[in-house]
Amino acid sequence: MTLQAQISLRTRKLGVLIRDARMSARKNVTEMARAIGISPAFLQAYEEGRKSPSLPELEVLAYYLDLPIQHFWSGAALSDNSARTDPIDLSQLATLRHRIIGALLRQKRLQTSVSLKSLSLETGISQGRLKDYELGEHPIPLPELEAILTVIGGRVESFFDQNGPVGKWMNDQAAIQEFLNLSAELRAFVCMPVNRPYLELARNLSQLSTAKLRAVAEGLLEITL
Repeated sequence: MTLQAQISLRTRKLGVLIRDARMSARKNVTEMARAIGISPAFLQAYEEGRKSPSLPELEVLAYYLDLPIQHFWSGAALSDNSARTDPIDLSQLATLRHRIIGALLRQKRLQTSVSLKSLSLETGISQGRLKDYELGEHPIPLPELEAILTVIGGRVESFFDQNGPVGKWMNDQAAIQEFLNLSAELRAFVCMPVNRPYLELARNLSQLSTAKLRAVAEGLLEITL
């Protein structure tokens, strides 16, 4: 399958997932479009698979719906959940993220010595449009970002927001999921206040170098012998 065919298929799949997420959150097209800073027509085009959102738009959409962003790489339908709408200018946030992703993309392309011309030939995206993407002047549809990374190397996860409010929320979601993946016994152990000193000790030990850990172990052996 060519990259252009992959882009088309991915765009349609994203549309189904976005509509499913919106319907699950019981939001109409107008209110969700307004919340993430796009027109209702654009959101409808996304849901119908005629256009595709950029990664920042997908991030703020996931944040708005209180939904793990990994959902958009799955095929599972959502259960009903109430959405959270914190007082953050999501449209401005997405605009900033477009610029950041463009800069990171250009940096990655230059590091791998791939010219705009070569990238254009491989992906079928015009050089002018690629330049606009790198300058942050135009949102990069997610399937096109994935196609670009197929050529220059890299994973889309490395472009996820890390330090902004959405990034912190995503890290919290990942931490919650990691906790839920623990066995019931371990979750119960972690939640008991009496066990907090043990958790603090384990955290402190994890920050020690191998040499220091060896010294601690040897010291314990001397005490017990």
